[in-house]
Amino acid sequence: MEKKKILVIDDEQIILDSVKKILTPEDFEVDPAISSREGLERAMNRSYDLVLTDIRMPEIGGMRILRDIKRSKPAVPVVIFTGYATVQSAVQAMKLGASDYIEKPFTPDMLLTTVKKVLEKAATEKPEKQELIHKDEVIRVLERAAVDSEFVTSLFYYGPEALQDYDLTGPEKLAILTGDIHWIESQIGELTPQQKRWLESRLGAEIW
Repeated sequence: MEKKKILVIDDEQIILDSVKKILTPEDFEVDPAISSREGLERAMNRSYDLVLTDIRMPEIGGMRILRDIKRSKPAVPVVIFTGYATVQSAVQAMKLGASDYIEKPFTPDMLLTTVKKVLEKAATEKPEKQELIHKDEVIRVLERAAVDSEFVTSLFYYGPEALQDYDLTGPEKLAILTGDIHWIESQIGELTPQQKRWLESRLGAEIW
């Protein structure tokens, strides 16, 4: 049987080494990337069965990696590595399309159990469609974010929970929260400067 290929993106060499040491003897092929930019490029251009990524990294954060993989390859599951300080963000990532998260430090059993569980689930589930369905709702959110500072604060701290009153899919929420102007405009046409304001503010955000 062909080995499952796993891409691991993390800016800590010890994490890359640990994952490879744990998974290789279990008949997985592990491809480590210490640069998040290089890791995302590999995810886009090579074939993997699973991607493991840290959430807070230089260059590109884990949320954007999640977003871009799901846009291009929605069937590929993404699992988030998180430290204590970013557990809330990892939980948010699961509401936005991540398959699971693994807290650091992790044991071999924790890693193996999660990887096998996620791969089994991915083999039987249909991936979520990556298309913008609720145009009017997306516009409502963007226009409110342009004028309502309390709403902006809520989006920043609570992520998808701040959008629970809006009829939005996971991909739509992820696009709003990560500032995915290109994808939104490709789906619904050019936005006004006011509508873009929140999205532009997210482009340089640390974890997104």
